[in-house]
Amino acid sequence: MPFPSRRGLLALTAAVSSLFAARAANAVDKAPITKQALIGTWKLVDATSRDPDGKPLPKPYGPKGMGIVTLNADGRMMAVLCDGRTSLPDGTTRDYASYCGNYTFDGATLITKVDSSSAARIAIGSDQVRKVRFEGKRLVLTPPPVMLNGVMQHRDIFWERISPIGA
Repeated sequence: MPFPSRRGLLALTAAVSSLFAARAANAVDKAPITKQALIGTWKLVDATSRDPDGKPLPKPYGPKGMGIVTLNADGRMMAVLCDGRTSLPDGTTRDYASYCGNYTFDGATLITKVDSSSAARIAIGSDQVRKVRFEGKRLVLTPPPVMLNGVMQHRDIFWERISPIGA
């Protein structure tokens, strides 16, 4: 078998390097998220909702949603979210929810045992379950689908860290 040319060796080396780089990037993307990565104070930057077919629905907390979530190292959290518009269209009620409690995190799912809440739909003693992922530096919390106004809604709530310190 003839020895490959220099050009052939360079092409082979580039291909192998690309393969290893792709595997390394994929491994990082699939690395488990640590509790330490969640600790801090985060501000709401976006919230999306879609139906089961993926069709966009109106944004949770309106077009100018506001919110803060804080998770501390002791396993305590609080969240406050609301519609941040200064005025609402007639007949519209302002979305608002706040709750707090002790949380656990297994690397993929954040579970808060609610011990205080402003919203009737977030019962004291209930578990608030959120799937966790990162998109770049944004923390994305995904609650289980919920039936609202006769439509099953799938939501994603996007947060940006404003402090590495949890209150």
